[in-house]
Amino acid sequence: MGWWRGVLRSVWSSLSKEVREHVGTDHLGNKYYYIPKYKNWRGQIIREKRIVEAANRKELDYEAGDIPTEWEAWIRRTRKTPPTMEEILKNEKYREEIKIKSKDFYEKDKLSKETSEELLPAPAATQIKGHASAPYFGKEEPSAAPTSTGKTFQPGSWMPEAGKRQSQ
Repeated sequence: MGWWRGVLRSVWSSLSKEVREHVGTDHLGNKYYYIPKYKNWRGQIIREKRIVEAANRKELDYEAGDIPTEWEAWIRRTRKTPPTMEEILKNEKYREEIKIKSKDFYEKDKLSKETSEELLPAPAATQIKGHASAPYFGKEEPSAAPTSTGKTFQPGSWMPEAGKRQSQ
């Protein structure tokens, strides 16, 4: 079945006027091609294509890191020019430096947390009841029984005057 697929592919490429231009190869062995805009045999305009021919052709063996990020950006058209090998190596070196720095930072942070936990006292436990949006949050809840600081207050003794209207 594999030879038949190759024959069909070669016949189709001769009919479609598709011209592959080899743009580059990465350090993993993947080959990258550019196909410019062209008219097919039916007169339709086919837009440009950017494709990758994977070094490992089995789709099951593909992993996320099999294509360098610079080539991925070129394939997805987020950059116009294909990357150079120097650029890829420079960015790879930079990524390794960042990994080392982040590892060092993580270790320093871990050590500082361990020493600071030994030096700091335990936080005081708070016993605040209620919800923060309540007007008496952190204070004692108002009681249902009326209270007063005055000695003359009698609950239920005050009545509004009959001559005055309340709506004024």
